[in-house]
Amino acid sequence: MRLVPVTDAEDPRLDDYRGLTDTALRTVHDPEGGLYIAESTKVIARAVAAGHRPRSVLVQERRVEDIHRIIGDLDVPVYIVPDDVAEAVTGFAVHRGTIASMHRPTLPTVRDVIDGASVVLVLENIGDHTNVGAAFRAAAGLGADAVLVSPGGADPLYRRSVRVSMGTVFQVPWTRITDWDAAVADLHAEGFDIAALALREDAVTLDAYAADRPERVALVMGSEGDGLSRKVMDKADTVVTIPMSGGVDSLNVASAAAVALWAVKD
Repeated sequence: MRLVPVTDAEDPRLDDYRGLTDTALRTVHDPEGGLYIAESTKVIARAVAAGHRPRSVLVQERRVEDIHRIIGDLDVPVYIVPDDVAEAVTGFAVHRGTIASMHRPTLPTVRDVIDGASVVLVLENIGDHTNVGAAFRAAAGLGADAVLVSPGGADPLYRRSVRVSMGTVFQVPWTRITDWDAAVADLHAEGFDIAALALREDAVTLDAYAADRPERVALVMGSEGDGLSRKVMDKADTVVTIPMSGGVDSLNVASAAAVALWAVKD
């Protein structure tokens, strides 16, 4: 790595990190293929271990040794900045001391991601980055083999998603669905039972479904407000519901994903 001290917040070499609190600025300086931002040494380590390539790293002096252990001999500029410069550039206090600008990887096909999987989590139009990150963390911790994200869903590589997931977005194989009908065809061709988590009178309870779980399961979770779309519901093989009490009809989508994954895990 190449250590480069930078003391001027206006230095153009820091443009990848400029205004990270404003999503509208993220495309201004992105190269072809795009970038994403990884925060903290733990998250950066998981990204690098997954084969993702840093374009540069912004680091405070106290974290130089930590980042050296992660990127080692990679030819990557490491910009060492004072705390005030880091905050002026990014728009927030960089408490964890390290941020990396990472090249976005090329996403695999749905078929590639589900090959060999037994439990797949499907997120349809989950718009909240925090919920996406939390769902990925549940997927990693509770044994999902892959995650599929619908076209209208939030970006798993957006900085909030990455941070909330604790870097597990790099751990669980995932891709974005481009066509729902094609994705359903791929899942059925691989023998998956598509289980839609929804409130419906003909739904089977999660415990009953888990007790006689199909060999391969795709758990489909809907958006925070509207739930699953009619198109997705019509393609589901089974509708599953989590029994609730206390006058509460449903859980937050990330919590529901965690409960469902725990119930069906091998």
